Amino acid sequence: MARLNLLEETRYEKLPVSVYADQKTASLAVAARIAKLIRDKQAAGQQTVLGLATGVTPIGVYAELIRLHHEEGLSFRDVITFNLDEYYPMKPDAVQSYVTFMNENLFDYVDIDKNNVHIPDGTLDQDEVAAFCLDYERHLSELGGLDLQLLGIGRTGHIGFNEPGSAPNSGTRLVTLDDLTRRDASRDFGGKQNVPTKAITMGVGTIFKAREIILMAWSAKKAPIVRKAVEGEISGEVPATFLQLSDHVEFVLDEGAASALTRFDTPWLVKDCVWENELKKKAVIWLSGTVGKPILKLTEEDYNNHGMAQLAVEQGPVYNINIDIFNQVQHTITGWPGGKPGADDSQRPERAEPARKRSIVFSPHPDDDVISMGGTFIRLVDQGHDVHVAYQTSGNTAVWDDDVLRYVEFAIDFKESVGEDAAELKKLYGEMRHFIENKLPNQIDTQEIRNVKGFIRK
Repeated sequence: MARLNLLEETRYEKLPVSVYADQKTASLAVAARIAKLIRDKQAAGQQTVLGLATGVTPIGVYAELIRLHHEEGLSFRDVITFNLDEYYPMKPDAVQSYVTFMNENLFDYVDIDKNNVHIPDGTLDQDEVAAFCLDYERHLSELGGLDLQLLGIGRTGHIGFNEPGSAPNSGTRLVTLDDLTRRDASRDFGGKQNVPTKAITMGVGTIFKAREIILMAWSAKKAPIVRKAVEGEISGEVPATFLQLSDHVEFVLDEGAASALTRFDTPWLVKDCVWENELKKKAVIWLSGTVGKPILKLTEEDYNNHGMAQLAVEQGPVYNINIDIFNQVQHTITGWPGGKPGADDSQRPERAEPARKRSIVFSPHPDDDVISMGGTFIRLVDQGHDVHVAYQTSGNTAVWDDDVLRYVEFAIDFKESVGEDAAELKKLYGEMRHFIENKLPNQIDTQEIRNVKGFIRK
């Protein structure tokens, strides 16, 4: 019976999905599977061929593999690795290179033979790339293919750097990166303009040949694309959906990444629910949006046709449910964001005078306060509250280098216009200009430049 219930809950899911409480627990489970594979192959006198991924997603897995190596004797001497991808062009010693990433997060801390490590070469001339890709594929085939491939998933649905439009039978090749992918990588490169436009990547077809594929995803930010990959139609617009065709794939998710799957997001569609208030409110609001009706006009037929017959039977009639949820929603709306202690809030519209308070708004970045809650901010001030804003960063990273030079030029001109000596400022200006002209991607600005950028934001 439990097996039948699970099948019903997951009936929208087109491939196996394992959900863990958090990222750490999931990472430990994946690392344990990799360790068992390595040990089983070693016991049989065989090498293990792993396909490895980069980015934030697998870091916990690699950390656990390092721990297993140091504390439990897991050896990588018989392990051969092939990385999914590398930016192109890219020097292997660059901070952003995947060679650096793999060394810093795994290879430098285990006993792997560096001759058994394979990462696409970002230093090749472009006319050499095609031959390199063919050789990458040939070497993989000679070893019998991948025993296990680790994957993350990008917000475009890419696996490796197989962006939307990739063919299901594609091999290792040079690709052009999607604009969203480059934007997501911009922090590592000190701006999108510094992110390479191309990459060398294993193809979907290459990944597909692995005897075991584990795709990992963490946090609610990945939930929408995970739902498309797991429950959506197979499409080149979401390359991860091609994994639905494999009999050897599993998605390993934390609760955040799984939160948009039907069994978690709209569980009433797949199982009986315990209709606590929060779930009831979520379901009724969802139903209103789904059928395109105001909450107060929802009917018993609407409930029955959209998986909510159980709620109607247990807590109906539906008219009473509608009234209850309407009142709950209405009471989340206030014209007094500072609150009205002791006021009767049961009747609307409310017209009591607010109790004036000292209010503090925490703004992660300058502008966030007015962008995210500008109307509320103004209302607090208009109602006489003592309002303060705490900016949690100076915002200096959002100021262009050219603006720094322009403002310092202004300061020099102003000093000279009032008869003051600007020699020291001119010297500093020259040092700033030299630094900016020779600055490497993602290099931290000098303290003077950071100060000027902070003053500009202020």
